[in-house]
Amino acid sequence: MPWVLLAVASLFEVLFTFSLKYAEGFTRLVPSLLTVATGLVSLIFLSLAMRTLPMSIAYPAWAAVGMLGTVVLGAALFNEPLTIFKLLSVGAILVGIVGLKLQAA
Repeated sequence: MPWVLLAVASLFEVLFTFSLKYAEGFTRLVPSLLTVATGLVSLIFLSLAMRTLPMSIAYPAWAAVGMLGTVVLGAALFNEPLTIFKLLSVGAILVGIVGLKLQAA
């Protein structure tokens, strides 16, 4: 169950990042409110996951999944370039997440 909570937290972390982009420096009301709400929900689910998971595993995994989602969706939705270096870096993050999951098992 804590990994499900962490996955939900990570999903809201990605939503937070996208709403932050649309908030345009907190100059747009609705995206700004969405940014605050998704950030808060993400942190709540992260804190629930950390009841069981060690902080040294939960926080890096949360941050990594948030970064991965942001990179992938940034490329898909905003035509951000996926260079070989960026893809290799994403691969390294995936390896790190798997390593953390194995450590927690």
